[in-house]
Amino acid sequence: MILVDTGPLVALFDPKEGEHPRCREVLRGLTAPLGTTLPVLTEAFHILSPESIGSDRLREFVLQDGLQVLPLERKGLERAFELMEQYRDHPMDLADASLIAAAEAIPTRKVFTLDLNDFSAYRLRRGHGHLTVEIVG
Repeated sequence: MILVDTGPLVALFDPKEGEHPRCREVLRGLTAPLGTTLPVLTEAFHILSPESIGSDRLREFVLQDGLQVLPLERKGLERAFELMEQYRDHPMDLADASLIAAAEAIPTRKVFTLDLNDFSAYRLRRGHGHLTVEIVG
């Protein structure tokens, strides 16, 4: 599974976004299923605004199973909060933390993001080791 961050979701469904063509091209080349978390969707819908065509298209995409929304249950939420504390010198918001927690739980290393600076700094806990995030796009 490839986890999808806020930036690509906004760019994919808002044709006015500068990264729209590139994100559409990346999406066309992906064969693995896509997933995200509720905090990421919340952030995307906030940026798109409820009355926008982008918001309509994103809702359709989710409802047509183009994107699986992964649950963020107690254990995942605790891990996300732990990550936010761990990365306090490189502030991590809940959306990013939820993706890293989900990536650890699934497990996957692949994240479709435009936020190269942050996701290059994050590490995934695997047993006693830590792995880099494989940035897609």
